[in-house]
Amino acid sequence: MKKVFLLPSILLLAFAVQAQTKKTTKKVAQTKTTTTTSAGLKTTSDSLSYAFGISLGQYMKSQGISTCNFAMLNKAIDQTIKGQPTLLDMNQANHLMGRLVENKTKQVAAAEKAKGTQFLAKNKSRAGVMTTSSGLQYEILTKGTGAVPTRTDTVTAHYKGSLLDGKEFDNSYSRGEPLTIPVAGVIPGWTEALTLMPVGSKWKLYIPAEIGYGDYGAGQDIPGGATLVFEVELLGIANKKAL
Repeated sequence: MKKVFLLPSILLLAFAVQAQTKKTTKKVAQTKTTTTTSAGLKTTSDSLSYAFGISLGQYMKSQGISTCNFAMLNKAIDQTIKGQPTLLDMNQANHLMGRLVENKTKQVAAAEKAKGTQFLAKNKSRAGVMTTSSGLQYEILTKGTGAVPTRTDTVTAHYKGSLLDGKEFDNSYSRGEPLTIPVAGVIPGWTEALTLMPVGSKWKLYIPAEIGYGDYGAGQDIPGGATLVFEVELLGIANKKAL
């Protein structure tokens, strides 16, 4: 759905660029110089057009685009608005835009995975750190003595999660409310850890992207390919009490 939505959004922003370009050209052609305020933002239309231009520019920059053929951009906008035949149809345009996003996603994920691989290679040699066949690493902060959940259980747990640089992206302690969720309803790294943890345990997890959020990450705070660090405190299992 993101790919389908992306192109119309970019075209809408690009229209603002065309409108701003026409306004600029008209001003240059005028014989009498007009003094403007706020860098030429006289009307609401001026301001909105400029705002759309900033958004488009930021998007292009985020995708590694440093230049653009504005003549072709404006031509496509003009043809589309006038209902004229375009050089590409919407499917082709969406495909090209999708490839752009896909390539950028792969680049970000590759860089994050490289950092994660380096970190995990060092981390596994620390005393107390256990590594499973999936690549999950964990260390026991508090050893629990209760029952161990299965994949079919629902658990209640407190946790906080961060990236390798220490940036925190979630914290149930701060919210003042633990998470209650099916063991099989979380990322694979969590599911694996929960099925090893006795109730009453508190573990620190190091989860590579392959058993985390993969190449696409999650939201604005977790980039694709990121290795995640969690502190998880298992409080209980539904319909069961810790011993």
